[in-house]
Amino acid sequence: MGVSTKHVLSQLPVLRGMGQAALAALVRRPASGIDPERGGWLEEEIPPRPADLVRDYVRHVGGDPAWYRGRLPAHMFPQWGFPLAARALAVLPYPLSRVVNAGCRIEQRAMLPANEPLRVRARIDRVDDDGHRALVTQVIETGTESAGMALVAEMRTFIPLEKREGKEKKARPTVPADAREIAFSRIPESAGLDFAKLTGDFNPIHWIAPYARAAGFRSCILHGFSTLARAIEALNRARLAGDPGRLSTIDVRFTRPLVLPARVGVYVDQNRGIWVGDAHGGGSYLEGHFDAEIRP
Repeated sequence: MGVSTKHVLSQLPVLRGMGQAALAALVRRPASGIDPERGGWLEEEIPPRPADLVRDYVRHVGGDPAWYRGRLPAHMFPQWGFPLAARALAVLPYPLSRVVNAGCRIEQRAMLPANEPLRVRARIDRVDDDGHRALVTQVIETGTESAGMALVAEMRTFIPLEKREGKEKKARPTVPADAREIAFSRIPESAGLDFAKLTGDFNPIHWIAPYARAAGFRSCILHGFSTLARAIEALNRARLAGDPGRLSTIDVRFTRPLVLPARVGVYVDQNRGIWVGDAHGGGSYLEGHFDAEIRP
């Protein structure tokens, strides 16, 4: 069963914020000499997330809502953090329509209470622009009155600028042969639209196949943050005994688009590396490392 369209109503602030940021980017272009600290932190307080939205989100990405009684999933931060992140990006002289999600680091200092207003702030941390591409790193922090700034996310975006001639192709990332599969799932073609309903990220490459093909993909591609959320929930189930609070950090990069529908596994190794990919030795869509309290 697909995700209810009623959750779109919960995304109206997200859509409004991202729309305002896109409009601001069109009408205001800063001069050269980018200052990552331009404007400092953007801050906002938002109401507690609807309980049914959180429940359906957790189920959608393969988790158990019982693990999150009274608490929020750390990997859900894009749902409340994207509007501020988009506004922060809008001060830079880059086309927001070309932004690609390159990776993310999540630091969970404590779990966020589900029944308190969220204090969210975002800023640009650094910009690496070589004239051919820009790599922009943003920091999004989330806290509550009782928990303090419990969640720190670092979001990395890639923006192509000018085509580089004679660029060597990198080897395709793969799942190591010695990694252990901890989960395997079939992801339907509808997963892109369902994740959009739950988070507000309605980029059409994730749910309109003709648009995705026009953008150069074989079909719709899964959101990178959906891939990350599914990997974290696999960890919760297979390594953390259903306790999301044991995860302290996870740092990943999105290595290639995951075309829908798909069948993929989640893999880990003894050094706490993590991958989402087709099979041992097969291509990977996500790779990174995590730190967590793993008990025997």
